[in-house]
Amino acid sequence: MKLTVVIPVYNERETIEELYQSVKAVDLDKEIILVDDFSTDGTREILAGFTDRSTRVVFHDRNMGKGAALRSGFLYATGDVVIVQDADLEYDPKEYPRMIEPIIAGKADVVYGSRFMGGEAHRVLYFWHRIGNGFLTLLSNMMTNLNLTDMETCYKAFRREIIQSIEIREDRFGFEPEITAKIAKLNCRVYEVGISYYGRTYAEGKKIGWRDGISAIKCILKYNLFN
Repeated sequence: MKLTVVIPVYNERETIEELYQSVKAVDLDKEIILVDDFSTDGTREILAGFTDRSTRVVFHDRNMGKGAALRSGFLYATGDVVIVQDADLEYDPKEYPRMIEPIIAGKADVVYGSRFMGGEAHRVLYFWHRIGNGFLTLLSNMMTNLNLTDMETCYKAFRREIIQSIEIREDRFGFEPEITAKIAKLNCRVYEVGISYYGRTYAEGKKIGWRDGISAIKCILKYNLFN
């Protein structure tokens, strides 16, 4: 069973080397695909030095957003299972085996890593982010009839043929509600597993904001009701 790790990257000079080494250290047969979304802080120069045979680096010629970077990465995936990994240090690659186990066991087509279930470590941060996440997950669940606890999680694992069969239209953070709506419509077998979470503050580089929350509401309605 081969794993493809797709990593969208934008201005992560301070974390990308440590994250990359953490992903490489996971003892699984894997390939790593990093997609730089036109970073301007020196990240591109660091990525150019990642020459391991199991690593592919894709460079966008303009900034398009996380969804666009994932779309590019999924095109190159050759593994049996594809997992999304953010380029910061909020999620721990050591948890890949837990994430992909339901797929390997033949029970799941898609696995979400939930920051809000289980007994793993979580950094305590923004109250209103938690409320907003809960609202978006609830609204998404009402539309999809899934009972997820963390729709907006980064950690999502897919059987490759599933993710490559889906047309991803959202360029920014709308990827999360879009993909959730589309896997629900495909009647995929969806599992959740509890994961740890080491969230960043805005001073530490966190990028998502309230405008992305408004966009997520629009995407939930769009992809569940009209697409």
